[in-house]
Amino acid sequence: MTNAEAPQSATVRLQNIGGIDAREVSLSPGVTVLTGRNATNRTSFLRGLMGACGSDAVSLKSDADEGMVELELDGRTYTRILSRTNGRVSLDGTPYLQDATTAELFAFLLGSNEARQAVVTNRDLHDVIMAPVDTDAIKDEIRRLQTERKQTERELSELDSLESERRQLEARQTELKEEISDLEAKRDDLSAQIDEEDQTVETQKAQRDELDETLDELRDARSELETVRFRLQSQRESVESLREERTELESELESIDGTDVDRGTVTSRIEQIRTQIESLNTTIADLQTVIQYTEDILDGKTDLIEETLVSSASGGSVTDQLVSSETITCWTCGTEVEESQIEETTNRLRGVRDDRREQRAELRQELDELERDLRSAEETKSKRQSLERKLDRLESELENRTEQIESLTDERDELAARVEQLEREAESKQGQTNETLIELHKDLNEVEFTLDRTRDELADVNDELDAIEERFDRRETLEAQREQLTDDLEAARTRIQSLTSSAVEAFNEEMEAVLDLLEYENIERVWLERVERRVREGRRKVMQTQFELHIVRTADSGAVYEDTIDNLSESEREVIGLVFALAGYLVHDVYEDVPFMLLDSVEAIDADRIAALVDHFKEYPRFLVAALLPEDAQALNGSYERVEWGDE
Repeated sequence: MTNAEAPQSATVRLQNIGGIDAREVSLSPGVTVLTGRNATNRTSFLRGLMGACGSDAVSLKSDADEGMVELELDGRTYTRILSRTNGRVSLDGTPYLQDATTAELFAFLLGSNEARQAVVTNRDLHDVIMAPVDTDAIKDEIRRLQTERKQTERELSELDSLESERRQLEARQTELKEEISDLEAKRDDLSAQIDEEDQTVETQKAQRDELDETLDELRDARSELETVRFRLQSQRESVESLREERTELESELESIDGTDVDRGTVTSRIEQIRTQIESLNTTIADLQTVIQYTEDILDGKTDLIEETLVSSASGGSVTDQLVSSETITCWTCGTEVEESQIEETTNRLRGVRDDRREQRAELRQELDELERDLRSAEETKSKRQSLERKLDRLESELENRTEQIESLTDERDELAARVEQLEREAESKQGQTNETLIELHKDLNEVEFTLDRTRDELADVNDELDAIEERFDRRETLEAQREQLTDDLEAARTRIQSLTSSAVEAFNEEMEAVLDLLEYENIERVWLERVERRVREGRRKVMQTQFELHIVRTADSGAVYEDTIDNLSESEREVIGLVFALAGYLVHDVYEDVPFMLLDSVEAIDADRIAALVDHFKEYPRFLVAALLPEDAQALNGSYERVEWGDE
């Protein structure tokens, strides 16, 4: 392997982070063991590394206004800067990960790790397990498929309604063809009769020419009159259709829910809720900081315990006092209190934090509902405005067509008077020419006019049928599309369920593998069960998927029985929590995106089992960093890199 191909080391620099003034640590690929006693700031270093990777769990040194952690990896530098302003600490910089949620749950396995604590405190594990899964994208896909299927079903429904229209048009097509055939026969017969009459009136040619001219004018006038009548009838039918459409639009407009939300009140409430949520976020973060700080002090991982012990070390070593003392100096009031009292207060703080989280969840639900109501009101308003614009356009078109009807009516009356005048002229000339010939020409003109009209109508019917046939050609495609959309929709709907089922199955397999590795005789099996429960969500009750943790134990007699997390000792809970978090690391393939695995607070596991865990998991991350007590570190492979961690 060339130098360019060799795995590169990572360098971590910290300044004013946790209890660390300044420190630089180089980590080689593989396993690095941070050895040292408690209260030597190993946890502060791990939290600083987490901060460089994108976590917000890093803390600023209490006596500093600004701190920094820097990570050099693969030729790039990632930074996180902490600044204190008006008592509030803000974070900035360019961390390794844009979203550290998955890493915080399953790669950064400190004592306060949320996945571990979810087991220890017996919380529902569904949200923890499914946090890395993007279910929102699946829900968006379901909404898109539903919209597409509705559109396809509308098109198919329109085709079903067109079936009746097509049958009517085909029947009308047949009628028109028969009418045209009859009219053509009648026209040919009249033409033959006229030819015969022409032969008998050669002597009256001059009078006939004059009569023909009058008859031509009469035919043109009648044709124009029929055209105007036809246009007038079409306009009247259009007006009637527009009036019907106007009635439908007015009914639709009246059917729209007239109630409207008070946008000002709703908007104000939304802003109020957002402010409350922001306040709750701050409170939860502050509570988490206090809880985390308290846990670190109780575990002996911060300077405060060390300084307190040192200051009271008038008689005996620090180790002797730490072992023998059953009380602790409260860091808020300075009085001596029992450690159990501190732990009880910390548990109450956890309860307050969980209550605030529930309040935040309820507020978020109310916020979603208010925003949904506001969007619905806007959509209703938009629909009402659209209908009103359509009504305005209809009124304008009705007015325009009414004016055209009036104009066509005047034109029709004028043409009717002209036809009457020409008929009188033709009648007056009947004495000068053959009366039969006049009537034949009159009949022929009417037949030819009717024939032209019938042919035009037949052409229109043919065009409509062609258009309908083109749409029917898409039926097979639309039906296949609807079937495919239905299958895709069903697949999308079951995908989340499949994901949760797969996650449970994968977690069970990995937890079984890790437990086999640890070889606990009294813990036979740990497994998750997917259950559905009805819970309150805002103002509604909905079905919610939850994951229950089951523990199968082996009694001294060899009997196997199922137990609950509530009946386990604190150390057993810690072990199960770590097993759960390690399983999540493997299930979600965290090592593909996160180069670090961090282990801390594993004192509940004996040294040999810690060594087995490290040996098993070292093949996954590029860097496995474990903070261990010296006696636990001795059980690990001697080839692993050690970083001695003492007083700075």
